[in-house]
Amino acid sequence: MTEINRPVTEVAAGILLNQVGKYLLGQRPEGKPYAGYWEVPGGKIEAGETVFEALRRELQEELGIHIDSCEEFMILEYDYPHAYVRLHVNIIRSWQGEPIGCEGQQLSWQDLLAEKPSVEPLLPAAWPMLEKLKLSLS
Repeated sequence: MTEINRPVTEVAAGILLNQVGKYLLGQRPEGKPYAGYWEVPGGKIEAGETVFEALRRELQEELGIHIDSCEEFMILEYDYPHAYVRLHVNIIRSWQGEPIGCEGQQLSWQDLLAEKPSVEPLLPAAWPMLEKLKLSLS
């Protein structure tokens, strides 16, 4: 529980970075909170799972890819109206397969050097991740 007396939802988030300086965003599908917003792929960490195991499962389900490894990048907490989340953000540079929207979601590769993403709206918790990413790679 947090100091605001809400349960914490543990989430694994994966920033996929390709060889040409782009990262992947996915659009949240209908029926989920913040449907239509763009986010870094990932999902809830199930009981007994490591962050890597959760990312491997989630990205297989969401994007149809198999990740080889991930690098811990940051932990970020965000208080949404529907849930208080703790995001375990990882960078993924190596995977097998081409990402596709397995849940019917749109995908968009974004330029790391761009001032802001070309798609909107962006999920609020995604902003601090992307800001830190730009700073760490500059």
